[in-house]
Amino acid sequence: MPVSDGVPRSKVTTSHGHYYAERVALARRKKLRRKATLIQLMRKRKGVAAIRTSTIRVEKAHISKSEALAILIGTQIGAGVLGLPYAASKVGLIPALGVLIGVMLLMLGTAFIVLRFSAEMGGAQMSTIASRTLGKAGGWLMYLSITLMSFGALLAYMAGMGQVFASLFGVSETIGGAIFWVLASLVVYHGLEASGKTELIMSYIMLALFIGVTFMLVPHAKLENGLYADLSGLLSIMGVAIFALGCHTIIPDVYKGLGSYEKTRKVLVLAFLIPTVIYAVFMASFLLVFGRGTPEVATQGLESLYGRAGWLVGNLIPLLAITTSYIGIALAQQSNSEEFVRLRKPIAWALTVVPPAIVYFAGVRNFADVLAFAGDTGDMLAFIVLPVLMWLSAKLRK
Repeated sequence: MPVSDGVPRSKVTTSHGHYYAERVALARRKKLRRKATLIQLMRKRKGVAAIRTSTIRVEKAHISKSEALAILIGTQIGAGVLGLPYAASKVGLIPALGVLIGVMLLMLGTAFIVLRFSAEMGGAQMSTIASRTLGKAGGWLMYLSITLMSFGALLAYMAGMGQVFASLFGVSETIGGAIFWVLASLVVYHGLEASGKTELIMSYIMLALFIGVTFMLVPHAKLENGLYADLSGLLSIMGVAIFALGCHTIIPDVYKGLGSYEKTRKVLVLAFLIPTVIYAVFMASFLLVFGRGTPEVATQGLESLYGRAGWLVGNLIPLLAITTSYIGIALAQQSNSEEFVRLRKPIAWALTVVPPAIVYFAGVRNFADVLAFAGDTGDMLAFIVLPVLMWLSAKLRK
């Protein structure tokens, strides 16, 4: 056998082959590790694009249909419902019911669009869908529309709580709004949020209270109080209805929890029908009692019917509803700015809570009208215009 430096040539070849194989295996392992790290970073980056309007989240990998329905309805129920009766009083009962049903059907249609795109993209969030279908500008448009909605909602909540604090504690509306803003904004800054499950429970407590108030009003209802029509207020009732029915940002999470496109589609139908029926009854009951004189924060009208007890119930419901809604929306928007724009927490917090306060102290203090503004701008863009543009863009590409 030929030798080289006392070592057979066959052994030299074998030794070099093992060495080469080990180097190749080591390089492959390093490459795989780099790819795994890159995938992790990309997943984290995708998480940055998640944009929300509520702190309610799907907390389990798999959920039932009833849990999915509860999450969707819980996302819709909030302080926005309190502005529906006042907005309806501007147009009359029949036009208001027509607008509410029309908005529900339109919102359900765009919810189907969001579901379809999310399912095709493996459960992608709305901002990711917007970015992939409309480009980077679409993602930014989604973020800006949610920002505009949050601004309008927080401004409306300050206005509503200014009225509630004025009624409860005998201070001026401006001071009442200032006290509420300081306390609620401090809670948001320190992150003392309730869990999604707790917020869900609070939503159902509010839903039960709304139903209870409806029963309190029925004995005082008169059909002639609501039988008028004034189409000048259509934009207002439309905006509040859009605001009250928005739950699109949670649809991707619900889809992933259910794991089925068809199941999610069926649940969505009930998730829009049930709140719409409840909203319609709640709105009609106030309109048939108070007519054109329906208060901005609807439940405050109970004092004229039930005295001290009505005053207490009429102020405690908005106190609960507006406080939880303010904290939930402010936390969601602060999180959006931290993750999507990558702002530090103090800056994200300031950009969330300070602009509404500036506008409030400048004199804009109409609860229902500001809710209508939020619905007609931010919510309409995020939940109606952008989903339709996504659908049209996909159709044109095909």
